[in-house]
Amino acid sequence: MNKKAFATGSGTVVYWTDALAGPDTPWLVFLPGLTADHTLFDPQLSHFAGRKNCLVWDAPAHGESRPYPLDFTMDDYARILHGILQTEGIERPVLVGQSLGGYVSQAYLDLYPGQVSGFVSIDSAPLKRKYYPTWEVKALRHTKGMYQAIPWALLKPWGTWGAATSERGRKNMRSFMDDYTKRAYVDLAAHGYRMLANAVEAERAYDIDCPVLLLCGEKDHAGDVKLFNRKWAAGEGIPLVWVPGAGHNSNVDAPDFVNEQIEQFVGRLAF
Repeated sequence: MNKKAFATGSGTVVYWTDALAGPDTPWLVFLPGLTADHTLFDPQLSHFAGRKNCLVWDAPAHGESRPYPLDFTMDDYARILHGILQTEGIERPVLVGQSLGGYVSQAYLDLYPGQVSGFVSIDSAPLKRKYYPTWEVKALRHTKGMYQAIPWALLKPWGTWGAATSERGRKNMRSFMDDYTKRAYVDLAAHGYRMLANAVEAERAYDIDCPVLLLCGEKDHAGDVKLFNRKWAAGEGIPLVWVPGAGHNSNVDAPDFVNEQIEQFVGRLAF
C-alpha cells in the first residue's frame, strides 16, 4: 500500500492506495468506523491485494489523520473523500463503509449522485430520518456525559468487548482505543454521534442510486444496528446478509465470509 496525504483547510488526511490490479479493474474504497483507523480493513486489503484496486483512509481526527479539529460534518467527510478520489483519478468506485463509514458513504451518494458503482454497508444504518424515533436522535447528542462517567480502565475493555466477538477483532479494537487518551476518545466519539444526529435531522430525501449490500453481524449489539438493518432492508428493498457469529466489527470477526460477500457483490456489478 502506498501512503499518501491530502491537505484540507483544517489539516491533513492520510490514506493508502494499492493500484496493482491495473487501470481496468474496479476500485474498492474502504471507510472505517468511528474511532477506528485503516487497520480495521487489513483482512480485506490483504484479500483483495492485486485483485482489485483499493483505497483506505484514516478519516479526519482518526489514526494518522491527526491532529484535526472536531469541526467537521458528515458532508465535510464526503467532500474530503470526493477530493481524494478526484486527486487519484478514481471514477465510479465501490464504497465499503463500516459503521460511520457507511454513513459517510450515504452522504457521498447524496452529494454526488451517479458517481458510485456500488455500496457495501457493514454494521451501519440508514441516514434517512424516517427510520429514527425522535428520542434516539436526541440521545445521540448526549453521549459525552455517559462516556465521561465511565473510568478509562473500564471503558477500554467495555468498548473492546462490545465491538467484536473474536479475539482478533477485540485485539484490533483495543489497538484503536490504546492510541487515544480518554479525553481524546470521548471527545471524538461524542462529536461523531452529534455529527450523525445532524446528518439524520437534515431530512435527506436521497435515494441510493447504485446496487447495495447490507452486511450485519449476527451478534452486533451496538445500539439498535440490527433493528435498523431490518428496517432499512425492508423499507428500501435492499439485500441484507447476516454475518455468522460476528459483532459490530464483523469484517474483522468473520473476514472470510465478509470478503466472499464483497467478492460476489462486486462480481455482479457493471463498470
